[in-house]
Amino acid sequence: MHEGTFADAIEKLMQKDSRYHAEAYFFLREALDFTSQTLKKPAKGEQRHVSGKELLEGLRLFAVQEFGPMALTVLKTWGITRTQHFGDIVFNMVDAGILGKTDKDTPADFADVYDFHDAFVKPFLPARPLEELVSAHPAGTNKPPIRKKTN
Repeated sequence: MHEGTFADAIEKLMQKDSRYHAEAYFFLREALDFTSQTLKKPAKGEQRHVSGKELLEGLRLFAVQEFGPMALTVLKTWGITRTQHFGDIVFNMVDAGILGKTDKDTPADFADVYDFHDAFVKPFLPARPLEELVSAHPAGTNKPPIRKKTN
C-alpha cells in the first residue's frame, strides 16, 4: 500500500483515471471486506483471496443491503453501469498497489457476469406483475380483490 491513507492513495489514483467517482473505490473496499467475512476468509494469507466472481456477488449483495432500491442509481452516479466497471476499479487498485492479485486474476473475470437491472432492480419489484395488481384493485372501488379459487 502507498504511504499515507487509503484516501490519499485513491486521490492519487483518481488523477490517473477519473472515470469512476472516488466513493466507488471506498465502496469496493468495504464490499471486499464484506465478501471476505461472508465467505469466512481468514484475515491474512493466500486463502483470503477473493475471486472476481466472488467479489462481484459480494458487491451485489452489499449494494442491495446498503442502498436498497437506490443501489442502481447510486452505482450509476459513480459511473458504474456494468460488472466490467467493478473490474476496472479493482485493477486500478491493483496497479496502484492497494490490492493484490494472483496470476489467475484478469479483468475478463469481471466481464458481463450479471445484468444490473436483474441484480439491483428486480429484488425490489413486486412479486405480482403491476397489471395484475391494478386489475385486482380497480380505480375508484373499495372492494377487496377477487381471489380465484384454486383446486
